[in-house]
Amino acid sequence: MKIAYVITRSDSIGGASVHVADLACGMQALGHTVNVFVGGNGPFVNFLMDRGIPVTSLLKLVRNINPVQDFLAYKELKWHLENYDPDLVHLHSSKAGILGRLVAKKLALPCIFTAHGWAFTDGVAPVGKALYRAIERWAAPMANAIITVSEYDKNLALRYEVSKPEQLFAIHNGVPDVAQPPNEPFDGRFVRIIMVARFDAQKNQEALLRALSTLKQYAWNLQLIGSGPRLEAMKLLAETLGIDQRVQFPGNCDDVPVRLARSDIFVLSSNWEGLPLSILEAMRGSLPVVASDVGGVTEIVKDGCTGFVVHPGEVDSLSQKLKELIENPQTRQRMGISGRSLYEEKFNVDRMVKETLSLYRLVINNHK
Repeated sequence: MKIAYVITRSDSIGGASVHVADLACGMQALGHTVNVFVGGNGPFVNFLMDRGIPVTSLLKLVRNINPVQDFLAYKELKWHLENYDPDLVHLHSSKAGILGRLVAKKLALPCIFTAHGWAFTDGVAPVGKALYRAIERWAAPMANAIITVSEYDKNLALRYEVSKPEQLFAIHNGVPDVAQPPNEPFDGRFVRIIMVARFDAQKNQEALLRALSTLKQYAWNLQLIGSGPRLEAMKLLAETLGIDQRVQFPGNCDDVPVRLARSDIFVLSSNWEGLPLSILEAMRGSLPVVASDVGGVTEIVKDGCTGFVVHPGEVDSLSQKLKELIENPQTRQRMGISGRSLYEEKFNVDRMVKETLSLYRLVINNHK
C-alpha cells in the first residue's frame, strides 16, 4: 500500500505531528510505502528524516488563512499527489484537512481525515465553535472516513451533526514503548511534579501554579516543559505567587522520558483536549496523572485508579488532588503501576497502527 500523510505545520512538533510520525513508522515497518507532506521546512522535517521517513516540504502550505496563499498551497499539494499517486491520503490538522480533502476529491483519491480534537469542542469560544462546526460540516462529505482520537470526539461530531455515523471511527492514540530509564525513587525531600505542554491559553499552566501556591507548606518542585506565547507570563506569575524558586522552565526538551522517570506526579491542567499524548507518555513512565476532565481524558485517566480528574480551571480541586498525592507516596506508586498496565493493554502504538491499517483497507476496498 502507498500512503500519503499530509499535515500543516513543520515549525513545531506537537501531538498531531508525533502521531503522524508514529503512524508512518508503523506502516513502513509493516512493508508499506509512505511519504509525509508537510508545510514548510521546520524541525519536524528533521524529526521525520532522523526516523527514516520520506518527507516532502510544501512551501506554500501555512497555518494562517490567506486565500491567495491557500490557493497556491492547493495547487502545490495537487501537483505532488498527482506525481506520488498514493493508494490513500491520510490528512491531519485543520488546514491540511480542508485543502487535502479538496485535492483528494479532485484527483478521485480515497482519503481519511483525523481530527486531533475538534476546534468546536467544549472550552472554545462560542463564535469560534459555530464557525469551525460549519466548516467541518461542509468538508466532512469529501472524506471517505473521519477518525477521532477519542469516543468523546466521535460523540461530539454526532451531537453537532458534523458527520454521518457510518463515516466516523474512534481510534485511540497510542505511543511507542521506549527503553525506560529507571524511575528515580522519591528521596524524601521534594515531590517532583512535571507538566509537558505548550504555553498557551488551552493548556492553562496558570491553574497549576495557583494550585501549588496554596501548598507552600509541602516540599515539592515543578518542571513546566515547553515553549509558547504565555511562557513569560507564567514566569512572572510564579514570581508573583512567591513560588518561582520551586518552578523550573527548561523550554522544549528532547529528553522528556528521562525527565518523566525523574518525576513523581504528572499534571495536565488543560481547558480542552483531544486525547493527549503527553498523558500516555506519563502512564508509559508509570506516573500518576492529575488532569482536567476535558475531551477524551477520562478514557485514559481512570479517576482514583491511575490518577485523578478535576474540572478544568477549578484551582481548589486541583490543589486538593495534588495534596493527596504529595502526602501519600504509596498512592502515587499504586496509581503509577496501574497507569503503566493500562498503557500496555490499550494505548500502545502497535494497537493504534493495526486498527488504522484495517480502516485503510476498508476505505480502499469501498472506494473501488
